[in-house]
Amino acid sequence: MGIIILLVVGGLIGWVASMIMRTDAQQGVILNVVVGIIGALLAGFVVTPLIGGAPITSGVISIPSVLVSLVGAILLLAIVNLFRRGSVR
Repeated sequence: MGIIILLVVGGLIGWVASMIMRTDAQQGVILNVVVGIIGALLAGFVVTPLIGGAPITSGVISIPSVLVSLVGAILLLAIVNLFRRGSVR
């Protein structure tokens, strides 16, 4: 059940991040889920220990963990755009 929740929340986070970065038209649902989950993993391992709390990958879904995961997904999209186009959009 935890993996299904992670996929759904990761998909929503990836979709919101792609809307913020204006890359939604270039991505499909699968890439939104991948970006959301990878962004959540990166943010969970890097940012969450610095600010305290549980990462979204531990199964605890709270407002701070979702916001940290969203920031991680946005940063991941910015890095991908930087390498793809040479500039952050």
